Amino acid sequence: MRIRAAVIVLGLLALLAAPAGGAYRLGVGEQSAALFGDPAWQRLGLRHVRYLVAWDWARTGQQQEVDAYMTAARARGQDVLVTFTAHRGCFDGRRYGRDRICRAPSARAYRAAFRRFDDRYPWVRTYAAWNEVNHISQPTFSRPWLAVRYYRILRGERRRRGFRVLAADVLDTANLHRYLRAFLRLAPGRPRLWGLHNYQDVNDGTSLDTRRMLRTVPGEVWLTEANGIVKFGDAPQFRYSETRAARRTRWMLRLADRYDTRRRGFRSRLSRVYVYQWFGAPAGARFDAGIVGPDGAPRPAYRVLERAMQRRPRP
Repeated sequence: MRIRAAVIVLGLLALLAAPAGGAYRLGVGEQSAALFGDPAWQRLGLRHVRYLVAWDWARTGQQQEVDAYMTAARARGQDVLVTFTAHRGCFDGRRYGRDRICRAPSARAYRAAFRRFDDRYPWVRTYAAWNEVNHISQPTFSRPWLAVRYYRILRGERRRRGFRVLAADVLDTANLHRYLRAFLRLAPGRPRLWGLHNYQDVNDGTSLDTRRMLRTVPGEVWLTEANGIVKFGDAPQFRYSETRAARRTRWMLRLADRYDTRRRGFRSRLSRVYVYQWFGAPAGARFDAGIVGPDGAPRPAYRVLERAMQRRPRP
């Protein structure tokens, strides 16, 4: 009886010591600076955002837009994960011909673009070298060495304390494991920080690709983009449904809770989640995964995030 009582006490102490809602950190991926003025977002008390920036942002007329976002993010005390990507409009998702694949910048052009951004926003500490490197639309798709080149450039640009670079930011498509293995063979040192967009697991209610990633790469994995999809094209399984999307958002957070510590057989753990996206798309849009509607009205998925944050310790 004494042994049984001791086991129960130890179990209760372990539960009390465990952080409520998981140890991972929660953030949002959103391209609109209107996010920071939204009272619904402010109520959640989030401290992390992810922002996609075209690698040639300074010469494609986006400087004012980037300035507005970065200024608002800093005013709100946000830790911004900046992810470089191809410039807007260079890829049409309805066609996969070579003429629609975004062209790759040279190493020299990429380095110069990063330094220009870094000089303008020296307070940014966290970067991803390229978005969804294993997706067919990207110039890095069949060239892992190119993704490694961009990662190597950022890795060599560490100018201050706390500077971090995600090694590869990947989508959970069929080539996930093969691409990561190739990246690991070519990458310098032992990268310890990775990004995953696990849309397939989240929206199918599975965990296969997430677990495969955790077994393949060492260190930490951030879910840098994922959410329950409200609508996606004309696919029957993705007809407009806010309630289905909320259920999938809940599953995404359950996955993060499940793998926020390293488990036996895994080389890494989930330590951060960026929910994409905040604002929903207008009627007729091809893709919509918004936590709130285009008008800012909270959707059911917002309640899922609200409850998750209520269970977490405040910073």
